[in-house]
Amino acid sequence: MRLGVLDVGSNTVNLVVADAESGLPLPVHTWERRPRLAHRLPADGTIGDEAMQRMIDAVGEAAGEAHRAGVNRMFAYATAVVRDAPNRDEVLVAVEKATGVRLGTLSGIEDARLTFLAARRWLGWRAGPMLMVDIGGGCLEVAFGRDRLPESAMSLPLGAGRLTREFLRDGDPPSPRAVERLRRHVRDRFAEVAARTSWESPRTSVAASKTFQQLARLTGAPPLRLGPFVPRELKARELRPWIKRLAAMPSPKRARLPGVSPHRARQILAGAIVAHEVMRRLGVGSVRICPWGLREGILLRELEARQVPLGNAAWVPWD
Repeated sequence: MRLGVLDVGSNTVNLVVADAESGLPLPVHTWERRPRLAHRLPADGTIGDEAMQRMIDAVGEAAGEAHRAGVNRMFAYATAVVRDAPNRDEVLVAVEKATGVRLGTLSGIEDARLTFLAARRWLGWRAGPMLMVDIGGGCLEVAFGRDRLPESAMSLPLGAGRLTREFLRDGDPPSPRAVERLRRHVRDRFAEVAARTSWESPRTSVAASKTFQQLARLTGAPPLRLGPFVPRELKARELRPWIKRLAAMPSPKRARLPGVSPHRARQILAGAIVAHEVMRRLGVGSVRICPWGLREGILLRELEARQVPLGNAAWVPWD
């Protein structure tokens, strides 16, 4: 049996296909489009007609790709850019009507739990008590645990794309005043929640997401072309000076930096600010970069046949 996971994110639509018989979430086929749903969204996150049509086109292409790849069961979901949109229900209905694909949504906590599962399986039990951090386009997820799933997890609206739309709209590069407002917001919002949460000192701190991968590369980690098994880490002291540099650069110049992709160049500054503040607040000097994330966590959940809540999204027959 072949399993497919379709991920509709703020910038990209990704399809990952894996063989259930292998017992591992190793892709036998991948596919990606970049409809850039978050591009030019208003501050309240409403998805307009143009962005909705780009999303419909990409999901329709993905459905055809899944059929050609021999997918038998598919889990299709939309991330925070759709989940938190004021017109979410209208968007989901339009996508299903046009493509036949019913997109579900995962809560931020479910996202954190499944991403933690992927990181645990990648690093293994020798990682011990583990802290996992994930910066997406819409939300920041943090989870801690000693077992397969975390004992505590939280999700905050501190995603790199969301913060860029809300705080860094006054120019490219943004004004120093806008950057400082963003830093204060992240500091205050995360500190407020973290103070109410009991975090044990982890043996291993791990980060999952494209944002962390690109920040690690920016600060000197090996390039992704060398493969997923090359160790990579992001150090807080090496990230800090880059915040000031990124804040002074327009997006086209950021896109020429090592590891920074053009479609993430505008939001990489917000991502760097969130990453540094979280590491500082939690007393983490460095994080190991995990190449597995939410999509692999969803596949692992199915492959391991254990109960992990998946919100209102579900696996559906696909052949």
